Amino acid sequence: MTSWSFLTSHARVLLRIGHDPGAPHRGQPDITQSSAHGIVTDPAAAGYLIKQKGGRRNYDQIQARLPLPEPATQEPAIGEVLALPAGAGARLQLTGPGPT
Repeated sequence: MTSWSFLTSHARVLLRIGHDPGAPHRGQPDITQSSAHGIVTDPAAAGYLIKQKGGRRNYDQIQARLPLPEPATQEPAIGEVLALPAGAGARLQLTGPGPT
């Protein structure tokens, strides 16, 4: 049987950041710390993640109100999409202003 995942590595790392912005990016056994660092490079460069230093730890803030970077649609916002697999009642730490 072929193994596959419904969520991409990008989505899983962003969900991990949403749950705990100060946790290491590695959240799944198949995503190494090095891979996770590479995964967050694109969203950070596009403004979807804001990196902050807090003592010895780094924290990432997801800019939840920004639209998805999909060419076909600008709806829904990335925070709305990340909230779906997190489940009802989950508390994601998403923030940031939307586009002006």
